[in-house]
Amino acid sequence: MKEIAQEHASGNLNLESIDPTAISSRLYTSDLPDPDLVIRTSGEERVSNFLLWQIAYSELYFSDVHWPSFSRRDLYEAIEDYQMRKRRYGS
Repeated sequence: MKEIAQEHASGNLNLESIDPTAISSRLYTSDLPDPDLVIRTSGEERVSNFLLWQIAYSELYFSDVHWPSFSRRDLYEAIEDYQMRKRRYGS
C-alpha cells in the first residue's frame, strides 16, 4: 500500500488505476495463484492475518489435530470436505 501511495503521490499512478489488480500485483505472492483451500490446525478457528488479501475467496477448513500430528489421512479428510462444498466466491 505504501508503494501505491508513493506512486500516486509522485504522479505515476492515478486514483482510477488503484483497483484489486493493482494491489494484487504488488504483493509478495503476486506470481502465485490464490489458494482454493486453507487448512487451519490445532482447533483454532481464525486466520491470524494469514494471507488476508489472497484468501478472500478461499474455503477454510478447521481441524482439531495439531500440526505435528496432522497426517496424510487428515489431509485427505480436508480435501474430501472441500470437494463436497459448493463454491460461492463471496456471494
